[in-house]
Amino acid sequence: MPRILVTNDDGVQSEGIHALAQALASLGDVTIVAPTQEASAIGHALTLRRPLRLETSGANVFAVDGTPTDCVNVAIAHVLSGKPDLIVSGINKGWNLGDDVTYSGTVSGALEGALLGIPSIAVSTENHLRKYEFEFGPSAEAARTIAEAVLEQGMPRFTLLNINVPFGPNKGFRATVQARRNHITVVDKRIDPRNSAYFWIEEGENNWEPHDRSDYQAVRDGYISITPLQPDMTAHDAMKYVEELQVTTPTRR
Repeated sequence: MPRILVTNDDGVQSEGIHALAQALASLGDVTIVAPTQEASAIGHALTLRRPLRLETSGANVFAVDGTPTDCVNVAIAHVLSGKPDLIVSGINKGWNLGDDVTYSGTVSGALEGALLGIPSIAVSTENHLRKYEFEFGPSAEAARTIAEAVLEQGMPRFTLLNINVPFGPNKGFRATVQARRNHITVVDKRIDPRNSAYFWIEEGENNWEPHDRSDYQAVRDGYISITPLQPDMTAHDAMKYVEELQVTTPTRR
């Protein structure tokens, strides 16, 4: 049977990861390797300046006191002793749309798989009306459907699929591109009891650009968004700009 690695950034005890693993169990041998604690918005970070600990948390469930990227590498090297056939990261509590993917630990777990040439999927569900209300069943079923297709049909090398699922009934799947937005990060300054300043980064204020094929528009229209992503961040459209830059070669001293 296919070997499936499941990870996330919400932590090994998150309800979402266990709903996901249960949904994928009919497709292969599922192993969970996830952070001991929540590691949201940590991006594609690796832990390089301290040791990592691996703990058994249940049957085929393991916890690493690090990032989702750490978890993927520890899983391959010391839990599975080899690459799995598929990596699925999630289910994240809240969408990962547009440029949020650059911050997302959930997407980064799948990104690490893509870098290693492993078919990988990231799955996120809506935070309904920002009330911290989630339903994992539809997202788990969507992940299982896509995972089954990927296992049967394969995936382009060095590619991952970013899936975002709306709350409530959906209209099916839609292939999408990343949305674009004017993003303002809100940094709130506060004063502690000792009269020293500290700062709290809030959720960003967003003005999404209209785009019929965007992931944001798809979920707003009630569709499950599937966006193909890749590690190659080269701005190919800007190559001509770089080639024509008037730059002077530094003089050696």
